[in-house]
Amino acid sequence: MYPFDASKPVVGKASIEINKPLEHVFGFVGEKFFDNYPKWALEVTEFKPLTGNSVFVGAKAQQLRVEYGQQVESIFEISEFNPPQKVTLSGVDQPFRNTYQFNGSADKNCTELEFCFEILELELFMRPFEKLIRMAIEEGAENTVTNIRNLFTNEIH
Repeated sequence: MYPFDASKPVVGKASIEINKPLEHVFGFVGEKFFDNYPKWALEVTEFKPLTGNSVFVGAKAQQLRVEYGQQVESIFEISEFNPPQKVTLSGVDQPFRNTYQFNGSADKNCTELEFCFEILELELFMRPFEKLIRMAIEEGAENTVTNIRNLFTNEIH
């Protein structure tokens, strides 16, 4: 038997406060996801919604990302869409899940955005590198929330 669980997801999370109301942040990230995703996912070199630009459970998109010098193509779908709290994407052809969670209150002009990236299955030969992979995923999660906040700070959207 192996000293690790081959089916255990590798997870990276990050959260950040954005000085905008919940509805504004969710509108930009969730409702306009297909329009705005390439603005904060700087590693995406090609992006194509496959079912139009509307966000709904089952909506799909194709992306080409550059990760550590390698081009990685994948298709994902919206697997959960609960305005204004949560949007989840799941890989169709790759075992990953991204979750954007939004927390805020009507009396505050501030939203907490939490982003979680999960590799749901790591191939057996990659398990010895799990710690490095987790560090890279956590760094990517931090970059994601920072990039989104910067878009609001700079009002470039």
